[in-house]
Amino acid sequence: MQSLRMIENWPVPTAAAAVVRGDGTLAGAHGPVDQRFPLASVTKPLAAYAALVAYEEGAVELDEPAGPEGATVRHLLAHTSGLAFDEHRSMAEPGTRRLYSNAGFEVLGDHIAKATEMPFDEYLRQAVLEPLGMTATELAGSPARDGVSTVADLARFAAELQAPRLLHPATVAEATAVVHPGLSGILPGYGHQRPNDWGLGFEIRDAKSPHWTGSSSSPRTFGHFGQSGTFLWVDPGAARGAGAACVALTDRAFGPWAVEAWPPFTDAVLAELSAAG
Repeated sequence: MQSLRMIENWPVPTAAAAVVRGDGTLAGAHGPVDQRFPLASVTKPLAAYAALVAYEEGAVELDEPAGPEGATVRHLLAHTSGLAFDEHRSMAEPGTRRLYSNAGFEVLGDHIAKATEMPFDEYLRQAVLEPLGMTATELAGSPARDGVSTVADLARFAAELQAPRLLHPATVAEATAVVHPGLSGILPGYGHQRPNDWGLGFEIRDAKSPHWTGSSSSPRTFGHFGQSGTFLWVDPGAARGAGAACVALTDRAFGPWAVEAWPPFTDAVLAELSAAG
């Protein structure tokens, strides 16, 4: 895909990217796809997927208590537990505000570890990484931000999100639909959004503006970006409705360069996919 060559002009030391079609096949890749990069918050979708495997295995229920009083596993996944951004203290009643929370994902990891009787990083490896062949990916710390992976591995995950094998498609559909609709909140790096819609571990684009995806991204687009200059999006409306996903990893922290570079890159990828039919 010629659009992927745009990463050569990004003001970063190193970048790699890939596009995965809705059927799980690779549409194109560019850059060092086997180089490992810190994921920052792109770790969260991986952690969420492990939590959903635990749910399907019966180890946890989405509506069982977890975290602060009145909160559940579902609240933690949807950033509506009321926990602060990076502190284990409550700032709101569960379900009343969209408070993006690293602490919430750390509490979630602890909850899954207790329920499955194994450290969360090991559960993630056994439940998600190993079955998908993501051998270069690991979690070395917080399930909110301490993952390390490659474009090649995340392309496998992007394929799974579009054609699930580890989860029932209905579970993935629930995870990528709005949970607690109508709640406003701050999207880190992009300011206050009304509403600030999320699913279970996945941010949902809807009509957010400004946003890190493209102007032509469909409202159903879901995914995550990370402060280490990384993103993964899945757009079910791409390629004339056939769907597609894109992964990009860099070694420069998120900042104005990403705000400027990422949307036109995404629009170029979507335009090339649409033209290819």
